[in-house]
Amino acid sequence: MTPRLLVCDNLADEGLALLREAGDVVVRTGLSEPELVALVPGFDALIVRSATQITAPVIEAATACRVIARAGVGVDNIDVPAATRRGILVVNSPAGNILAAAEHALALMLAAARSLPQANAALKAGVWDRKSFNGRQIEGKTLGLVGLGNVGAEVARRGRALGMIVLAHDPYVTEERAAAVGARLTDLATVLAESDLVSLHAAASAETQHMIGAAQLALMKPDAILVNTARGSLIDEDALVAALTSGRLAAAALDVFAEEPTSNRALVELPNVIATPHMGAMTQEAQVNVAVDAARQVADVLAGRPPRWPVNAPPLPPEALQVVAPFLPLAQALGQLARGLQQGPLRRVEVLSSADLAPEYLAYVGATALAELLCGVTDEPVNAINAALLARERHVEVAQTRLEDDRGYTDVLELRLTAEAPVAVAGALLDRGHPRIIELDGYELDLPPEGIALLVWRRAPSRPGFIGKVGTLLGEAGVNISAIQVSHEAPGEVGLMALTVQSDVPEAALRPIAQLDGVTRIETVAFTSAEGRA
Repeated sequence: MTPRLLVCDNLADEGLALLREAGDVVVRTGLSEPELVALVPGFDALIVRSATQITAPVIEAATACRVIARAGVGVDNIDVPAATRRGILVVNSPAGNILAAAEHALALMLAAARSLPQANAALKAGVWDRKSFNGRQIEGKTLGLVGLGNVGAEVARRGRALGMIVLAHDPYVTEERAAAVGARLTDLATVLAESDLVSLHAAASAETQHMIGAAQLALMKPDAILVNTARGSLIDEDALVAALTSGRLAAAALDVFAEEPTSNRALVELPNVIATPHMGAMTQEAQVNVAVDAARQVADVLAGRPPRWPVNAPPLPPEALQVVAPFLPLAQALGQLARGLQQGPLRRVEVLSSADLAPEYLAYVGATALAELLCGVTDEPVNAINAALLARERHVEVAQTRLEDDRGYTDVLELRLTAEAPVAVAGALLDRGHPRIIELDGYELDLPPEGIALLVWRRAPSRPGFIGKVGTLLGEAGVNISAIQVSHEAPGEVGLMALTVQSDVPEAALRPIAQLDGVTRIETVAFTSAEGRA
């Protein structure tokens, strides 16, 4: 079935063109929450900018949704926990508008330092007044950055190029990274107290809510300028109005507000405030970049490929996706096989790999296998996005370990389950990344994870003709056999026969096979691709 994609905000034509290659696109902008709740059922993907709010009720109604894409940096207009709970992947486009946002921050600094909007307005009103707009140059001044992520780093580089001294506060950044962009890392109080211009580039969170309030504004120089192109929630707007009207702070330049569109006229109409309508990313180049990036990620997710910028999945740098992608079908197949063999409640899952995978890479792969295991124990949607959360809720311990025994293969992945009886399944990537099941509870195999596997355990030695009897019973049931292999490598007297069949095995055929001489157990496992499960 062709995927259906709902575009909820205005998107550049280049992005829409790519989305139309991935599925049927419907563009509906300006929708309220009730309108969205009524519309979203049946859509596989939602694409937004910053205007549309994807709330928990919308997510609950989006029963077919697999991915929500934000064409931009922040995702505060998306209820990410609700999406994670439903197993919906959230992606954003943090790189597409970095330069646009950084340039806008610099533009606001320069405009505030030279009172450019005020001078422009006066001249347009017929007033030639030079003395009232005596500005300050920024060369030699101290620029303080609160947040040194992608945008903050670009502002730091440009500030240094303009001859500024750059201080930065970011608890998640190392001194080495700060030094690389020309900034000196220090605490927030020092940044506020020593800077002539303070520019905010922190993310919106519970910890950063009103991080610039009355106490922080009191630390700033009276002639300092505060710039915010990040998120309006970072500033206590009432405290800012008080500081600006009392002369405690010289000026502010704001592109974002606590509520948008803002109705805070007491703030935006102050003569020492420059206000723009959240347009930091509004350049032609940035709009195309984020739209294309979001569209490509939607197409990747719908095709079963990992996205470039996942928000609620184990994060991987873009260059890692090429390394991880071949392991995902193998992880999925091992999860399906292990689920078919599991008996009783699942208590522990261990993911092991002999491949040279970094821990975060293995976590990404392991989440795919874990999702396959859990989809048999819950009626909720489950995938790599919410698998870890659902495992914790069910008190299932998850671990990952380096596998020392590679069994003669280069890239081996193994799952070990603790349940009523232990289960261990292993697979490997052969030439060109083709997955194979190579071991099942000690039995050596060479089983392609395709179609349906019929697994038959039987005491050995046994009378000749057993394979023929099984083939006859399957043939009478109209089931074709693609491949047969027999393994006697496990300790003890029970051997394993693995058959690959081309269709479901009816119960009418399974019963007589289970009653054949020496059969101790019989299981069927259906291997389904990512696209098949989507």
